[in-house]
Amino acid sequence: MKKHILLSLAVLLAGGRLAAQQRDSMRAPSDTAEAGRLRAQIEQRFNDRATQERFGARRRDVMQQQLGRRQALETQMQPGIAANSDSVRKLMDGMQVGRGEMVKIEQDQDREMSGYLTPVQRARYQQMRERLMQRVGEMRMERRDGRGMGRGGRMGAPPRLRGGRRGRGI
Repeated sequence: MKKHILLSLAVLLAGGRLAAQQRDSMRAPSDTAEAGRLRAQIEQRFNDRATQERFGARRRDVMQQQLGRRQALETQMQPGIAANSDSVRKLMDGMQVGRGEMVKIEQDQDREMSGYLTPVQRARYQQMRERLMQRVGEMRMERRDGRGMGRGGRMGAPPRLRGGRRGRGI
């Protein structure tokens, strides 16, 4: 008797699993296609973010080094003070190496992005990045020239508060 109960229970459970598998297999083609598209989008965004973080860190390091070299070169080239030729040569060589490193970083990043972006997407990304860098350069020039005004037309002014308790020593 126990064997019959166990056998019938096994048949019922197997039948339930088979029905669930058939139901899933009937639904699978559309779900699989949609899931595949979603998975590809998620992977692309994850890959893009990981790429940005990795190459952004490398880029920031090189930019910091380049800034230090430029500042040291400006110190060497002060009017009325004789510049040390060896120091200037080393700084200029370092600047050249830094520019080469930036090109290498861009090439490596583009190569990595080619694994998950189409050529059109990569071109759009490069265009957007170039526009961003141009705009950042323009803003730096404006700030350096003294035209960068804060809110209210005051240079370097903190943003003004709206509403609330101003000047009452909260």
